[in-house]
Amino acid sequence: MSAPSFAHRAILSWPRIARDALPLALWSTHDIAMATGGIASGEFVCAGVEMDSRDVRPGDLFVALKGEAMDGHRFVDKAFASGASAALVDRPVDGPHVLVADTSAALHALAHAARDRADAVRIGVTGSVGKTGVKEAIFAALDKSSRGQAHRSVRSYNNHVGVPLSLARMPARSAYGVFEMGMNHAGEIDELTQHVRPQVAVITTIAPAHIENLGSIEAIADAKAEIFSGLEEGGTAVIPADIPEFAQLRAVAERLGAKILSFGRSEYANVRLIDAIPAANGGSLVTAQIEDHRLCYTVAEPGEHWISNSLCVLGAVKAAGGDLGAAGLALAELGGLKGRGARHQINVTGGKALLIDESYNANPASMRATLNQLGHTPSTRRIAVLGSMKELGDFAPSFHEQLSEPLAEAQVDHAVLVGDEMRALARHLGKGGAGTLGKGFSFAHCEGPAEAIAALQEFGLTAGDAILVKGSNSVGLGKLVDHFTSRV
Repeated sequence: MSAPSFAHRAILSWPRIARDALPLALWSTHDIAMATGGIASGEFVCAGVEMDSRDVRPGDLFVALKGEAMDGHRFVDKAFASGASAALVDRPVDGPHVLVADTSAALHALAHAARDRADAVRIGVTGSVGKTGVKEAIFAALDKSSRGQAHRSVRSYNNHVGVPLSLARMPARSAYGVFEMGMNHAGEIDELTQHVRPQVAVITTIAPAHIENLGSIEAIADAKAEIFSGLEEGGTAVIPADIPEFAQLRAVAERLGAKILSFGRSEYANVRLIDAIPAANGGSLVTAQIEDHRLCYTVAEPGEHWISNSLCVLGAVKAAGGDLGAAGLALAELGGLKGRGARHQINVTGGKALLIDESYNANPASMRATLNQLGHTPSTRRIAVLGSMKELGDFAPSFHEQLSEPLAEAQVDHAVLVGDEMRALARHLGKGGAGTLGKGFSFAHCEGPAEAIAALQEFGLTAGDAILVKGSNSVGLGKLVDHFTSRV
């Protein structure tokens, strides 16, 4: 037998810590029963927790949740057929299970048990724009420096079901947990942060998302600031220094006893941008002052908004006691997420074109940010496919009309506007001439993604084009992205 390699010897000699003695299995029969007060039908172990039978993998605990229109107990057999180890149910079923009075309450109890058993630093992330990308970047930074012992909520599991589910999935050996929190109404984040009880609470920025339900930017800031109410004693609030609502957020955090760590360009920011220049890969080379340290790093994701996001990430990592050098490396390696910045080279007439997938979400601030990014993207032509921005209420017409300015600044050659709310922008653009606004700027309005696909095909995509696809998820522009990225 050959001698072990240097890397192998290094792994074998890595110092053991108390966390290494914790069980590898996510949940055992005894632990589930103790956490939920339920009665187990037999012995089993579970490697995951799932609430959607379509996503069950072998070894999962299937939680049969009941909603207003759907009862998960109807899908227990399907979950077992997909390999579930057991089910969490409120009635006896055929197969291994834990019987509880209320499966939703049991999921919450399981989440709290997972939170309390892990000696993990928990980071809660919210904000009007960028919370999923920032959550993923914080996770990548902490995972890189902790031997893979970081955990995070997947996808956009950021609501009253997704947050407890994400907590219940956190292994006992986790050193860090990163949890996204979203909301549509006041009071929702307060409930979510009580589940997570973070040591670090992050707000990416404040923008007019969900203004239909909340009425004003100030009310949105108050709703986001609810995340501070769940902070553990001595916890840190990471907040943007460059927005008008900074003082409002800081006042709430201070009243609740939180430490403040701000980020931005402002001279008083704790994590302060010193310089940023374009990098060869399309991202940015950034220099930041982090209190008494200076760090130079690359951000792989393009756009001015990702420079700000990177400062937020560094602030969160510092507050969590993580490795700032590892954070810089993680930011250099990030790739765009599906629906949130993923970049695809698609086949078009004459060769390849770039398609930027931002189809999952949209509000006035993120629209401006991504259009600005499009304007800095090298291309022969720039094409914007913009879907309606939802939950803007009476503000919707004016916010949609105002997109004419960033469209012009980005020097867009053609725009495809999709959805009923986009009629306001189409009417506004139409005042500049039949179908044009300035030299070379044409546009079309479509009802839905199928019509938008046809409009793009009629316009004719050619080699060297850059196509931005951006809209609220309910508009369905992901179907347009799938159509063009699946072409061979």
